[in-house]
Amino acid sequence: MSITRYGEEVPGMKGKVLSAILQLDGQEYMAIDGGPQFTFTEAISFFGNFETQEEVDELWKKLSEGGEKGSCGWLKDKYGASWQIIPTALGELMQDKDAEKSKKSWKQCLKWIKLT
Repeated sequence: MSITRYGEEVPGMKGKVLSAILQLDGQEYMAIDGGPQFTFTEAISFFGNFETQEEVDELWKKLSEGGEKGSCGWLKDKYGASWQIIPTALGELMQDKDAEKSKKSWKQCLKWIKLT
């Protein structure tokens, strides 16, 4: 939606992106480049909950290109940001009130890479 760039006030950064405002599925986000001392970790991730397998497959393919694939629907995109892409039905199973059903769902999830 918008990009702000560093000026001459920070040596070596002129013209590089300082901040950007973007929109994903109607939600606005701001990204800030605070310098090399701030890196991506799994402590912060984006979560995508999708109704159809086609949606899971499409986003998984796009986001994992040039990145790393993890287990249980986790991936890092080519920029190092972490994402978890899961089908809605699996999320519901994993939170089922039947403890045994929920436990089985979690165990199965950990065996998979991209969720189906």
